[in-house]
Amino acid sequence: MEKKVVFTGGNGRFAEAIKKIQNSYKIFYPNKKELNILSEKNIENYLRKIRPKILVHMAGLSRPMKQHEDNIHRSIDLNIVGTANIVKVCSRMNIKVIYLSSGYVYQGKKGDYKETDAILPWNNYGWSKLGGEASVQMYRNSLIIRANISQSPFLHNRAFSNVKINFLYHDEAAKIIFKLINKKGIINLGGESNSIYKFAKKTNPKVKKLSLKNNKYPKKLTMNLKKLNKLLKV
Repeated sequence: MEKKVVFTGGNGRFAEAIKKIQNSYKIFYPNKKELNILSEKNIENYLRKIRPKILVHMAGLSRPMKQHEDNIHRSIDLNIVGTANIVKVCSRMNIKVIYLSSGYVYQGKKGDYKETDAILPWNNYGWSKLGGEASVQMYRNSLIIRANISQSPFLHNRAFSNVKINFLYHDEAAKIIFKLINKKGIINLGGESNSIYKFAKKTNPKVKKLSLKNNKYPKKLTMNLKKLNKLLKV
């Protein structure tokens, strides 16, 4: 019998990449009407109908980053309250929660952040993802994936040459998700450490080089991937 898995955020950019990956699970991608993360009752009704073993929570608010500064109410609702609602229902029904968080929960000052390092988000998006993590951490049957992922091709015309991060494109990250689905705890998910400019050049050859000259944006956003690489080798 196939194991049932529900992915929230099934209409999102990352979900489109995941749908292309062959796997052995029976997967459901509910839309916002079928599974409204702001309604505990709605979540429970949907999950009682499907009876999944695992829920991968990807729904929420991401880009543009500015919206998390301009509309904190929406950011709080979708990334913090919505995640808490998911965890509350799943904990009652003993459904495993896998939460797609972000490497932006780290401070970005030293780089090479391990899963056990202190966390201090540097923008509201990071705080909203950390807020989501808080409820997931309280539920033992869970996995938090701190992902540095980006859409392909690289969207912007310019990219910082002096900011380092280990981004993965969505199609690359999607291949890894199913290899982590039975894990628990916290796992950093990313790719090779590079400047954002070098990463962008892979899919956008016309991208222009940009240098960060202020302290509004951290320059060392890389995560340590030893735990991820060890798990993938097993």
